[in-house]
Amino acid sequence: MDLARHLRQFLVVAEELHFGRAAEILGIAQPPLSQAIQRLERELGVELFDRSRRRIGLTTAGQLLLAEAPALLSAEDRIRVVMRKAAEGQLGTLRAGVPPETPAPTLQALLTRMAEQAPGLDVDLQELTSAEQLRMLAEARLDVGLVHHPLEAADGLRAGPAVAVRLGVVLPRDSPLAQLRDIGLADLAGHDLVLFPRATAPGWHDEVLDVCRRYGFVPRRIRHAGNPEFLLGLVLGRHCVAFEPESTARREPRVAWRPLAEPVLSRRTSAVWPDRSPHPAASAFARVAADILTGPAPAARVLGTGPDPLRPWSIVYAPPEV
Repeated sequence: MDLARHLRQFLVVAEELHFGRAAEILGIAQPPLSQAIQRLERELGVELFDRSRRRIGLTTAGQLLLAEAPALLSAEDRIRVVMRKAAEGQLGTLRAGVPPETPAPTLQALLTRMAEQAPGLDVDLQELTSAEQLRMLAEARLDVGLVHHPLEAADGLRAGPAVAVRLGVVLPRDSPLAQLRDIGLADLAGHDLVLFPRATAPGWHDEVLDVCRRYGFVPRRIRHAGNPEFLLGLVLGRHCVAFEPESTARREPRVAWRPLAEPVLSRRTSAVWPDRSPHPAASAFARVAADILTGPAPAARVLGTGPDPLRPWSIVYAPPEV
């Protein structure tokens, strides 16, 4: 039984107190309307209309239903609106994973753009490695994630557009190599390499080392860093080198960033989400993330845009006043 439809019909009859006029307003014949009201009465177990007189009237139960029905129908309308918005990814919570090295401006832009597109959606960002994200997606504990390629164990996942971020060499500013405009991988011979732990993104980890070997750089030692601050600390304290986007070097004025002469190392990242029963907002998150990662980072427009590639920092550090 369609309770909402029967309640709407009841309200028209209750307003008109005449089945014929109510049927005309509703655009149906009178017999089906009378049958619909009788079905409603049977469903509720009461008589809603007093039919003992020439002019029908409302019974006590009918008067009570007349008072309650508008609120019930309004609640149903609200439920339909909420369900429609939920189906469109406008409401609820989206559990999204992002890599630990994601810069603050990127996170801010991602949250801001998602809030503009879906103000009622709560984006629960979680700092997770690619391996952790893939595992949580498989366990249905994450709705969408930003992971590095090549993808491992990606069965049952759908991937959004991949965005390539160019990597260069991060090294101490006082290193002789910092005087070069670009650096070949073979120039790094004898250096330690700071690299993310293999377990966090096995495919990408192996790809980096394979490229290094093919172009003449076999790291003397590999040191692992899971976040940019620790990576920069190792670069400075151990005189290591690392392959990172230019934005990472901008966090620390005592390091320099130089582009690779050849080959160009690019870290490819894309959003992935379950292929079956995906969160309605997953694909929107993927589009927004790809757009933000493709565009220039806000900080890159402010820092390091001068004509001299050997001076990527525009901040002057002055001693504190005494």
